[in-house]
Amino acid sequence: MPHINYRDKEIAFKIVYYGPGLSGKTTNLKYIHTALDKGRKGEMIVLDTEQERTLFFDFFPLELGQIEGYAVRFNMYTVPGQVYYEASRRLILEGADGVVFVADSHEGRLDENLESFGMLQSSLADFGVDWKRFPLVLQYNKRDLPQPLPLGTMEIKLGLNGIPIFEAVATEGRGVMDTIRMASRQVIEKFQP
Repeated sequence: MPHINYRDKEIAFKIVYYGPGLSGKTTNLKYIHTALDKGRKGEMIVLDTEQERTLFFDFFPLELGQIEGYAVRFNMYTVPGQVYYEASRRLILEGADGVVFVADSHEGRLDENLESFGMLQSSLADFGVDWKRFPLVLQYNKRDLPQPLPLGTMEIKLGLNGIPIFEAVATEGRGVMDTIRMASRQVIEKFQP
């Protein structure tokens, strides 16, 4: 549910990038942050462990026009991908208005992708959210690998019918902006009657 500030006439939506460790969640947000004009973004906060993995979250507001006279702002977060950070992931995911699931296209990471998506489903269910009716985008990242995971693999294994799918190489920015545009559009469409 978005946060509505009546005094400042602002609606803040929360989009969370979710997926297994090292799938490219932080790389996506860093690319988006770099691509935006200075006046349209806030400071990005990155908390990493010694292994250069995101430990807690990246955050920046992205202002996108208005809805009925209210400024629209997006707060963007990543979750730590490692399984042992489940409590942190759940805390960050709580209250999300939309999710971008970043799948690692390395064929050997399919089980980790599936496990992470299962944790996402479970957490959303615990929050009383039906993931099938929730703004959700699937991004196959690392499409520049020599033999990437075939498109459709995740959808078939998880029964994801009709979910928007994007191919990406986040280190180069390919597919990154298309993914966030779709996620933002889904969030706003769900909010508007």
